[in-house]
Amino acid sequence: MRRAARTRVAGVSAARSRHSYSGQSVAERQVERRALFFEAALTVFAEKTYAHSSITDICAAAGLSRRQFYEQYSGREELLVEVYDRIQEQARDAVAQALTAAGAVEARGLMDVAIRAYTEAIVGDIRKAKVAFVEIVGVSEAVERHRLEVRDRWGAVVETAASALPGVRTPPGGWRVAMAAFIGAVNGLVHQWSLDDPRPPVDVLVEVLTTLLVALALPGDPAN
Repeated sequence: MRRAARTRVAGVSAARSRHSYSGQSVAERQVERRALFFEAALTVFAEKTYAHSSITDICAAAGLSRRQFYEQYSGREELLVEVYDRIQEQARDAVAQALTAAGAVEARGLMDVAIRAYTEAIVGDIRKAKVAFVEIVGVSEAVERHRLEVRDRWGAVVETAASALPGVRTPPGGWRVAMAAFIGAVNGLVHQWSLDDPRPPVDVLVEVLTTLLVALALPGDPAN
């Protein structure tokens, strides 16, 4: 009977160990490990480049094992896409918060607020700029399709926000064409900024991008 009791206790302990570790559940450990892999990949891809980095490099930077890596990801490409998507998500959140805080401002002012929030969210950490605008480009056909889908979603966000403002016109060629040009300019400008040494101040990026968007959407703006 005592043996049976000990067996039951051992079974319960084993079950608990499978679901918690140091007070953490399995789900919590997975979230923590993905956060460690995110930070490690951000650093490794930015410093060594995606092409010249390895899973071993990422695991070493994260302080985790290859087994733990493959429990979360199928390979480097999946992790790269996750890092890229999270950078874009953080930028979208920054823009939304900035626009909410800005309140009622004229159209050009809101464009400046949104572009500044986006730019600072990206270039505030050079690793993010390098991964999102340099390392992600040309990795594979699948990643390129995903990157273009993200670009189109950003274009739709800008179109929806800008077209609701008073005085904003439909740009020449329509919003899809205009946003392809504008997002292309964003990509090219931030890419170049990330490679420059010394890098221009963020205010320069904001001024250039705001001027472009205003020229597309606000005819006759006195600042043009």
